[in-house]
Amino acid sequence: MRNLIASFALTVAPMVAAPSFSLLVAQSAPSGGPSQIVTSGEGEVRVTPDRATISIGVQSRASTAAAAGADNARRQRAILDTLRSLGLSSDDLSTMNYNVSPEMQYAPNGTTAPKVVGYTVTNTVQAELKKLEDIGRVIDAVLAKGANEISSLQFRSTKADSARRAALALAVASARADAEALAHAAGGSVAGMIELSSTSYQMPRPFESAGRLAMAAKAPTPIEPGQQTVSASVTIRWVFLQLR
Repeated sequence: MRNLIASFALTVAPMVAAPSFSLLVAQSAPSGGPSQIVTSGEGEVRVTPDRATISIGVQSRASTAAAAGADNARRQRAILDTLRSLGLSSDDLSTMNYNVSPEMQYAPNGTTAPKVVGYTVTNTVQAELKKLEDIGRVIDAVLAKGANEISSLQFRSTKADSARRAALALAVASARADAEALAHAAGGSVAGMIELSSTSYQMPRPFESAGRLAMAAKAPTPIEPGQQTVSASVTIRWVFLQLR
């Protein structure tokens, strides 16, 4: 008996399946093995984010490391106090980076040795926000207290796992429907599943740039979380039963 292998790719929006192309190849079956059909399917589900993570940094410059560190500590302390006053707990706040580095001055053509002309201190705190409507208010408040680096703003959904499983279910249903259609067209039926593999991926919302967020100092900051896409793909190997 010849082994029937069908490879079928498709894209699925929520509750909608749309085939894109199919390829049918016949080859000899493994010795003693059943004829097979292989189908691939993709499922896609959109979710609305309900959580956000924002990195808030303070960069200070001074002629000495001690002076830069003192200025940085004062401003970051005011920022943390402000975040707590806005309802964030200590569990929602974590220091992600603290760095002290010298600022060097280099002579033209390297005629003299470089010298230290100052120091830069950077302290970055990550804040987890459970209410998306607070994002603009938080950005405005920390910029007013001396924050001068907002390096990222990332959205996520607490329903991502359930969305991933829904996407997997869509992908499997599509792969099964394709296998049954191909088997019927070839004069047979699908008798069972031999092998199943899957992958899933959540497409994150892009980070907002620091330059864009810095505009919050001039006007109330509008933030639109939009939606995230959770996709999954499966490849399934089926037993093909030739009807007599």
